[in-house]
Amino acid sequence: MNQVGRLFSWGLVAWLIFAPVLVACMWDHDTLAMERSRFPSALELITGKFLRHSPEFYQWRIGDRLKRLESNPNGLTLLDDLAVAYDKTGQHDLAIATSLRAAKLQPDRYETEANLGTFLIHSGKLEEGLVHIDKALRINPDAHFGREKYQKALVEYVLDRRKANGPALPLSAQGEKLDFEKFLAKGKKSGHLSIEENRDAIRGILGMMRFGKHNSPVLLEALGCLLSPPNNHDELMGDAKQLAARAYLLAGYESPDEAARMSYRDLAQKALHMQTDGNTLDQVQMTLPELEAVFKKELAQGTAWYSDLRAKEAGWIRDGKDPEAEFQKLYDQDPQVDTYVHPKHRFSPYLVFEYLAFTLLVVFPLCLITWIVYRLIRRKKKLVQPD
Repeated sequence: MNQVGRLFSWGLVAWLIFAPVLVACMWDHDTLAMERSRFPSALELITGKFLRHSPEFYQWRIGDRLKRLESNPNGLTLLDDLAVAYDKTGQHDLAIATSLRAAKLQPDRYETEANLGTFLIHSGKLEEGLVHIDKALRINPDAHFGREKYQKALVEYVLDRRKANGPALPLSAQGEKLDFEKFLAKGKKSGHLSIEENRDAIRGILGMMRFGKHNSPVLLEALGCLLSPPNNHDELMGDAKQLAARAYLLAGYESPDEAARMSYRDLAQKALHMQTDGNTLDQVQMTLPELEAVFKKELAQGTAWYSDLRAKEAGWIRDGKDPEAEFQKLYDQDPQVDTYVHPKHRFSPYLVFEYLAFTLLVVFPLCLITWIVYRLIRRKKKLVQPD
């Protein structure tokens, strides 16, 4: 019995020491894939590898729509296209004026109010923009999957933070440290969003990134907060810490000053940690420098892809082709980011050793212990049986 006890003790110690580390290492290989399956377009929008038009395209569209409006001055769709093109090229006043022209032709039109609110917000007139976003929501609250609902909430959050702490970034690192998730959950008993509410909010922010400025620090901060909610509803269903860290890192890269960049880096670091009990698993996940090395390659990939698209659009325009038609022929679906693996986490002979060690230190001892217990029970039964 002493030998059996010692064998059991050593096996248990080995299992407690090595099993969590090995399991965690294997779990980490699939983390980003799991996060991307829950939020399929998030990495593409963060890195800029998604279908969008170039400044050259929008300049072409301005000329094209102005020419078409000469023969059809009341064309609402043409006016929408022209207004968006002005906004995309930074001509916000012309975008606003074009939408006001459309509003005179047909008052209380959802598309006009939504566009006008967005253009006013982009021009810095947040309070005026909210008036038209509210009107768009009253006309059609479910349009764009309720994107305007979260656009309104985000603008209100920005106004609240600026009133309390000024324009400094990150918004959530100022004053009361009220982040966007807590702002959305105000009035709820739990103080946090449910998983479904969180998903809807993420979809709304991703929609704003797709149709607005995808690398806006404010949008990226809101996305990072929602992807790594502080209550961590469910590790498998509500948390996306690697995507959140990427969003915070890019927010830092796009920020105007060093203090903001360092604050966003701190948020990225916090997002990487498991938000449960800080157990051993935390110590074996991808570190921020490792993730950043991978993320910079993903960003470079997105930049190269968009540069190629931009060159194509410029070429079509130069050659007198219709860039809208050429774009539709060439791009029928969004591209995907090819994810990289940090060298430390790649498959290697050392990983084979880890799997073998896992088998020897966990699986084999458990089988051996089971067999020994079984043999002891059999022996005991034989001893108590009458002759």
